[in-house]
Amino acid sequence: MSNPPAARSPLPARIQPSQALTALAPMQDVTDLPFMRVAAHYGAPDYFFTEFFRVHSQSRPEKHILRSLSENKTGRPIFAQLIGEHIPDMVRTVKALLAYPIAGIDLNLGCPAPKIYKKNVGGGLLRDPDKIDALLGALRDAVPHLFTVKMRLGFASTDNFERILGLINKHQIDLLSVHGRSVKEGYRSDVHYDFIGLAARVVNCPVLANGNVSSAEKASAVLAETGAAGVMIGRHAIRNPWIFSQIRERLAGQSVSAITLAQVREYIDRLYRETHSPEVPEFAQVAKMKKYLNFVGQSVDEAGAFLHDMRRALTAAELFAVCDRHLLTEPSRLFSAEPYPGVIARPNCETPLQSCSLDTVSA
Repeated sequence: MSNPPAARSPLPARIQPSQALTALAPMQDVTDLPFMRVAAHYGAPDYFFTEFFRVHSQSRPEKHILRSLSENKTGRPIFAQLIGEHIPDMVRTVKALLAYPIAGIDLNLGCPAPKIYKKNVGGGLLRDPDKIDALLGALRDAVPHLFTVKMRLGFASTDNFERILGLINKHQIDLLSVHGRSVKEGYRSDVHYDFIGLAARVVNCPVLANGNVSSAEKASAVLAETGAAGVMIGRHAIRNPWIFSQIRERLAGQSVSAITLAQVREYIDRLYRETHSPEVPEFAQVAKMKKYLNFVGQSVDEAGAFLHDMRRALTAAELFAVCDRHLLTEPSRLFSAEPYPGVIARPNCETPLQSCSLDTVSA
């Protein structure tokens, strides 16, 4: 006679107990401590997920990511994400992270960058369900409380999708985030919400729908279409950090707060202050700000004039002058809730190139 399944640990309390969950997607070079602070200021998600800790034979948890855990004052639960495939090193890293104030451990089965999946980690593991089975089993044994997974629909096809969903149930995963594209589809294709809906019906844990959740209205529609327990948002939270509070308003049947260009200008100031480090050269800080503003600019004007001018700024003074010109000339004009059609964040921003960095952030 088999033993009954162990009781699941409850998920952390959400901000609005009766509403769907919200989460900020784990994004390399984005979801660090400063950005989490900024996001919390404008209306935190229910859950945060860290950038991934790279795990291999010589690895130790990266200090700057550990700061997201040890110095985080947002008041929201944080899951520590891992990427790797060598089981002893993954277990060793889990044990190290358990000493920190984490809500749980998250496994990355979705990063679509070629330099990642060629190492058979992240999205590359979706080609090898047997390896996923072994990895999930070992990590489930090593994680005493919440163990979560973020995955895509498959590598080049969805052939393994239902089998992997079965493994999610087999190993009693506590929360599953599903990005509704395959690894090879990157970020360009339509999001296959029907597969997220399938996951929500099949697995025995809550599912977060991820992929092009661009506004409160879109979040509501995705929840209705998929039956998911919540949404996970990446790049659209860079563009619009108010999105989580707006979703709560929409789900409560309230009017969704409109954001003005003056408010966006204040957001840019705050983002600069929080992410600035005295030892970082000005040109590097400006370059980092441009990466964020590539997303913000999608909702500033239909012609993409802000993006055009912003990308040519070389100094902080030039960058802020561009912001003032485009955002404070008509400060009461509304910031678009959705990106303007055809206004592209970055020429290659939706094609995974070198790494799961800001140029290839999760939708």
